[in-house]
Amino acid sequence: MIENNAKRINPRRAYEIMENGVKRIVLGATSDFIAHEAALQHGTSKPLRTPKQAKTRILVVAHSDRGTLDDHAKQCLAAAAILADANTAVVALVLGELHEDLTNTGADEVLVIAELDYVAFQPESELFCVKAVVETLQPSHIFMPDNLIGDGDLGRRLIASQPEKLAATHVIELNLGHIANYQLGGTVLALTNLPFIVLLAPETADTNLPFAASALKLDQALAHPVKDKVAIANYTSLGIQTIAAAKIALEEADFIVSAGNGVNNVQTFQTLATALDATIGASRVAVDDGKFARDKQIGATGKTVSSSTYFAIGISGAVQHLQGIKDCRHVIAINRDHSAAIVKRANLSLIGDAEEIMQALITAIAEAKLATQEAA
Repeated sequence: MIENNAKRINPRRAYEIMENGVKRIVLGATSDFIAHEAALQHGTSKPLRTPKQAKTRILVVAHSDRGTLDDHAKQCLAAAAILADANTAVVALVLGELHEDLTNTGADEVLVIAELDYVAFQPESELFCVKAVVETLQPSHIFMPDNLIGDGDLGRRLIASQPEKLAATHVIELNLGHIANYQLGGTVLALTNLPFIVLLAPETADTNLPFAASALKLDQALAHPVKDKVAIANYTSLGIQTIAAAKIALEEADFIVSAGNGVNNVQTFQTLATALDATIGASRVAVDDGKFARDKQIGATGKTVSSSTYFAIGISGAVQHLQGIKDCRHVIAINRDHSAAIVKRANLSLIGDAEEIMQALITAIAEAKLATQEAA
């Protein structure tokens, strides 16, 4: 046996992450190795980016939706994390309840104000809260999603309250040197330096970051008590009023049950949609067969939807149909073929006969509602 005296290289030796994302081995150093171990403890193999002693912060403000942040909000966090240097921490100010881990979103610190849910119209309280956090943390920049669920409105109120600060809305491109957005109906691309307040358009940043963050919870005292500090508003919030799912346009629906060629019994499908209180959609094939009206068609040649939940029953998943549901948050599929394109796109799939599964779901829903009524 030949003895090999070559020194074995430690595969878990310490390293640091450079600004360009490249790993640089540091002989004798342990800090980044410890950071790597901390990242493993957070349930990710990615290196930990969170600075130990942040000199400045980037604040990301967004409303949650039923305890989670949507993709637009996470894109804002990713943009902030990408722009943050080794001495800059990313702080996520979440308005509304939060029931998910933001470790992989780039948030180094998280501040949750549960009582400021977007369901209640309370712009003065929200603005007071954000300004209090800004005053306490003194961030270098503020990022917000430019959307219609409250962040866009709040962002513009914040801009109006601080006219001395530079701001930009509907930003489609940014880096440390500049931001860009469309002007004159999209015919001109306007450029300027990175301002203090940035309202980002959707799909501006990739959320698949090469690093993780600590997502450490901050004390709510940073936002100061919201109650008794805001003048009584000259309006009454009626909250969100529910209407029948059948009256909601597909583009505005939050829960869609969609039928394809695999649905032979339309009556069973409609009964299930009613039981789930969902808006009805359909594939092009189902519409061409005369099972559904043309205004129910979803896809590249129909309507593009962005519902929180999209329930596809008997839909194979043609490219045109997948284009129409690309912005849907959760996709559930019922299909006989486990290799169908819709099954690959779905977050949850049920493989089997559509009629049998729909009948079973209708029965299960009815039993669940009865049990709820008896318990009440």
